[in-house]
Amino acid sequence: MIRTWLVVATIGLCSCSSPVVFQGESTLPVTGTPPARVVEARPPPRVEVRDNKIEIHDKIQFDFDKATIKDVSFGLINEIASVIAKNPQIKRIRIEGHASSEGNPAHNRTLSDERARSVMTYLTEHGIAPAELVAVGYGADRPIADNASEDGREKNRRVEFLIVEQDVTHKKVEVDAQTGAEKVVEEKHELVRAPDADAGAAQHAAKPAGNARSTTAHKKGS
Repeated sequence: MIRTWLVVATIGLCSCSSPVVFQGESTLPVTGTPPARVVEARPPPRVEVRDNKIEIHDKIQFDFDKATIKDVSFGLINEIASVIAKNPQIKRIRIEGHASSEGNPAHNRTLSDERARSVMTYLTEHGIAPAELVAVGYGADRPIADNASEDGREKNRRVEFLIVEQDVTHKKVEVDAQTGAEKVVEEKHELVRAPDADAGAAQHAAKPAGNARSTTAHKKGS
């Protein structure tokens, strides 16, 4: 009994003072699910075409109580111009200026109209055909938020882009029952107008881009 305890004690001391040596080599398969590959999500686009609108998930900013576009918004308007250029089915766009109910209604309508025209001028000077654009200001007539709060009033001060005319393609396709291959047998083009294409205040057509640059659109404000 005494020898047994001594042997155990010796083994315990050895295991603490020297490494354990394994005789021979063996390969053990590693099982389990490898870590998932991390894919960085792309940020959503700031500008996209949806139905009869060019939606902007940002805001065109102007100097306070002016139609002068702030420098920070030129990149956004350049993206809008790029989207228009990449969608040749778009034939005509109405640039709509909107205001909050704060202040004089007549002044708000005039300001919203001037801001819409500033954006129109910038677009024509950056490659968009003048014939494709019209501008109109609605003042506070078309709110999208409650004017009772500052947050709501800020949302109502905006510029929107309505596609009033676009070329829609209708295709008739036959599918091969054996191969599943598709074949276009008929194709028609139709010019579709937005339901309220002619609604609202007087619209301003864009001038040819060869005219003098607009000081309203490019003046650097304080």
